[in-house]
Amino acid sequence: MSSLSVGAAFSALLLTVASALAAAPRYTDLRLIEPIHGDAAAGLKKATTCFACHGASGVSASPTFPRLAGQRADYLYQRLLSFKRAAPKDPYYSVSPMKAIVANLSDADMRDLASFFSSQTPPPAAESSAASGKGETLFLGGDPARGIPPCQGCHGADAAGPSISTAQYAAYPSLRGQYAPYLIARLTNFHKNLPHDTTNDFIMGSVAQTLDDESIQAIAAWLSSLAPNRSP
Repeated sequence: MSSLSVGAAFSALLLTVASALAAAPRYTDLRLIEPIHGDAAAGLKKATTCFACHGASGVSASPTFPRLAGQRADYLYQRLLSFKRAAPKDPYYSVSPMKAIVANLSDADMRDLASFFSSQTPPPAAESSAASGKGETLFLGGDPARGIPPCQGCHGADAAGPSISTAQYAAYPSLRGQYAPYLIARLTNFHKNLPHDTTNDFIMGSVAQTLDDESIQAIAAWLSSLAPNRSP
């Protein structure tokens, strides 16, 4: 793919996001956040409730719940904040058990929990044969003809999150080794513009509009086939 094609895809994405920002009545600008600091040891003591769905090792038993071990702490913290700040009747957050779970968490609690799960070393993933194909092509190169930007632009060529250590990229998650059903659900929700309360949501909502069901499933299958990020 030419650099011109990639640049055109990103330019179109930025214009769409700018329009969404202008129209949004309320949102959190994640381009301006400061890196978080928490106490992982304290987070372990506070994580008992989390283990029921996400596992003591940070690897959930059900593929509908995300793997948290080794995930980027800034991303985890911002996700907890989003659940805590969401309106009671929000069409995305109100149907999640996370809304009630975070209700009584303090800011320090959320920082500690994010730091704890980020500090966990993910166990090795089982080998998979889905390590190439359409999903890999879309993630790394996008599809300019369909207006699909390459996912690696925000999530890194290795899908472990961006290598740029600036505030603008701090809350972009690692995706490698994440469960395919969870990724499919997230991308499908983004396609419906849910959730829609942070600048990252606007970006993902715009990207997901360009993806059909087959593309979503292919990207999710490829990402789930990768070994989990072991260097948070």
